[in-house]
Amino acid sequence: MPKKRVSPLVTPKNELIFCALGGSGEIGMNVNLYGCQGKWLMVDLGMTFSGNEYPGVDLVFADLAFIEENRKDLLGVVLTHAHEDHIGAVPYFAEELGVPLYATPFTARLVNSKLKEAGLLGKIELNIIDDLESFDLGPFNIRYVPLAHSIAEGNALVIETPYGRIFHTGDWKLDDEPLIGVPATEGELTKIGDEGVLALVCDSTNVFNPEASGSEGGVQRGLMAEVAKHKGRRVLVTTFASNVARLKTLGEVASANGRKLCVTGRSLDRIIETAQASGYLKNFPDIVDPQTAMRLPRGEVMIVATGGQGEPRAALARIADGNHDVSLERGDVVLFSSRQIPGNEIAIGRIQNKLAGDGVLIVTDRQSHIHVSGHPGRPELQALYSWIRPQILLPVHGEMRHMAEQARLGAASGIPQQVVQKNGDLVRLAPGKPGKFGEVRAGRLILDGDIIAPADGISMVMRRRLAQAGMLMVVVGPKGKAQVAGIGLPLEEDYELFREEAERDVVTALSKLKGANAKDRDVVIEAARLAARRAANRWCGKKPHVQVMIVE
Repeated sequence: MPKKRVSPLVTPKNELIFCALGGSGEIGMNVNLYGCQGKWLMVDLGMTFSGNEYPGVDLVFADLAFIEENRKDLLGVVLTHAHEDHIGAVPYFAEELGVPLYATPFTARLVNSKLKEAGLLGKIELNIIDDLESFDLGPFNIRYVPLAHSIAEGNALVIETPYGRIFHTGDWKLDDEPLIGVPATEGELTKIGDEGVLALVCDSTNVFNPEASGSEGGVQRGLMAEVAKHKGRRVLVTTFASNVARLKTLGEVASANGRKLCVTGRSLDRIIETAQASGYLKNFPDIVDPQTAMRLPRGEVMIVATGGQGEPRAALARIADGNHDVSLERGDVVLFSSRQIPGNEIAIGRIQNKLAGDGVLIVTDRQSHIHVSGHPGRPELQALYSWIRPQILLPVHGEMRHMAEQARLGAASGIPQQVVQKNGDLVRLAPGKPGKFGEVRAGRLILDGDIIAPADGISMVMRRRLAQAGMLMVVVGPKGKAQVAGIGLPLEEDYELFREEAERDVVTALSKLKGANAKDRDVVIEAARLAARRAANRWCGKKPHVQVMIVE
């Protein structure tokens, strides 16, 4: 683990505190803390996937320095559901935190598989909360409340404290036809509101959507109709692997259209296995392997593949590039039964352009009703407000624009108080007027190879510089001789001319050093560095990173 990440000790007194270390001001990487009577409770321990700002990095985590410093007062981690942005950091931090985990059965099975892969089985206490019974952790009494979402066993939490009741939504939506699971009814949610709710801590992702998100039942009918249009064609559907209801639909669509089902992608295999072990997908059709699928007549197979977000190593990208056992030809069809996550547009576009160039027909949710979101639009948010009737609205799970807009929507809907916060803000919910009273460290960590390191560390800063401007290696030999080698400079056919001139510049700069300076290693290195960098800037307008070595 990275060192020197010091954050102050904060012990909650006779009060109720909220603090997000991840997921507020961003979508993903959810880590939420509640503090009360000297103790802390963590809700979710997620991660996010890296973007271009972290070259060579796959996973990004919330910096947990604050709660690590306070871990003697941490009681446990309660997981709302099994999406990676809520459980993905568990295998990397659970052992260090050293507290029990709590989850419903489906989520627990996926977490258990992560712990097994990390060699942590038996080292982490994982408590399975079946039948949604309540449980106590210090001053907190916690109860799961099932809500619809794009994964099995999405849950809100009712958190009872001596200072009031919290309704923490997790990720949710309203769905009259969820296909998997039985969400809480309007009556059940209204009853929670009747009992009194101090604060609603609520998902903000789709607050700008003026319409309700729609039902999985509607998507089932849409996919059934869409696949039926493409008789005689090979059909591939890409969707989020974790959406068990969508997988149930795809199994039924394949059977109804006389198609064998082929599933490709390790995450799909894992979700199907976990869902069936949890009592879901009981009548899922038998799966054929890719080699068998390719031997079937084109109109008698339907392929489900990962990679709808443009992930370069996922099945769809490899299929599009012709590096997979599954292949597509002109006239075949790819259905994107998933939404385009902001930030993935370029990666998704690359795959879609490659498919289109090969004559493959692409259908997205813009052309056909083949996807709905798992997050609430404005009508759903307003409905929940009217049932829960909180005193305080605390938006989470969104960029700042999402959370600020939800606060405005809550105010317009009659919620008396709203608190817009960001990662690291300490918010006192009770007693007294709710609001921010302090800040703690809330940064980012990256998984770089096998090492967890600060996202703003020197290695990542250096990697960005190398990506932007390239690198020069300067070797200073005996008697002031020099050799220069460039990496990543846009010189092409001029490279040798540049190198010769840069070497002359370095030699000239070193020859001007007199007396003690000529023997001072640091002075020699800096003179060589500046001379080489100026040469590069003169030739190509770049200021590359320069590494100087002295050979005696």
